[in-house]
Amino acid sequence: MEMAKHTQLFFPLLLLSVFLVGSSMAATEKVIRDNVLEWVKNDTHRFLNAVIRVGHLNRTVEFYKECFGMQLLSQKDFPEKKYSKAIVGFGPQESHFVLELIYIYGVEKYEVGTAWAHFGIAAQDIYPIVEKVRQLGGVVTREPGTTAGGPQVYAFVQDPNGYTFELLQQGPTPQPLNHFELQVTDLNRSVSFYEKALGMNLLLQYDSPQDQFAIAMVGYGSDRTQTVFIELRYNYNVTEYIAGNVYVHAAIGTSDVYKSAAAVALVTQELGGKIVRPPGPNPVTHTKTTSFLDPDGRKTVLVDNEDYLKEIKNGGQ
Repeated sequence: MEMAKHTQLFFPLLLLSVFLVGSSMAATEKVIRDNVLEWVKNDTHRFLNAVIRVGHLNRTVEFYKECFGMQLLSQKDFPEKKYSKAIVGFGPQESHFVLELIYIYGVEKYEVGTAWAHFGIAAQDIYPIVEKVRQLGGVVTREPGTTAGGPQVYAFVQDPNGYTFELLQQGPTPQPLNHFELQVTDLNRSVSFYEKALGMNLLLQYDSPQDQFAIAMVGYGSDRTQTVFIELRYNYNVTEYIAGNVYVHAAIGTSDVYKSAAAVALVTQELGGKIVRPPGPNPVTHTKTTSFLDPDGRKTVLVDNEDYLKEIKNGGQ
């Protein structure tokens, strides 16, 4: 209990030290900053889920099952709160990155916007997936093929809600739902933010002047074909994106939400963004979380690893 109290005090005390001014505090502040940012690099992180809103829950679940091969992991209705949710993925929540689909009673359509781009799915043969999408009412926006001179076979499709998925043909992977793409206005700033605030690694970066865009892939581990990553895309000369209301947030596991929030608070002072929910337990589930916006306003929720597993065991909320 004493350790838990000290951990909970860590975050507000650290924030206080960040704002203190004076040469006598400079050395202490630097030690605190260096320690917490170093801790983030060694924290036990994992992509847990991404949350999106859908206009037809059952139809969307069936489409993802039939076309992509996902499993329905859980489904619940909350009539008192006027919404339902379903969790789908390629394996159990304890080990896989999954999608949480939210249906709000009476809302059948959402604005996708331009800030969120797509989810990515890896499969050994994407051609039958593309045909299944076509048969079941989806739209194929790019037929399977490669870029000029490139070995990667890929395609783009849209589900009946209008949400885009990139299909990547590659060998076996433990994480078939392997990435999501966000549009950003400053690529270097975004890469630096996710590296410093969340301890991610830069897995790949390339520039395409002829197509007027650059991409950076950040995540955990070193092999992007075997893990989940965020694809950050910078389109030349684009300084603003429409947020839309379909993509809600991504959730990432951490061993300590208080230290994680302290690190995010430090990085936002340098690179932008802000904490929108201070660290602490959810009043209903008691799961400890904190959430923040990155420099472009994209929301991430950090969830205590042990609490997340307990919540799954107890049936979620």
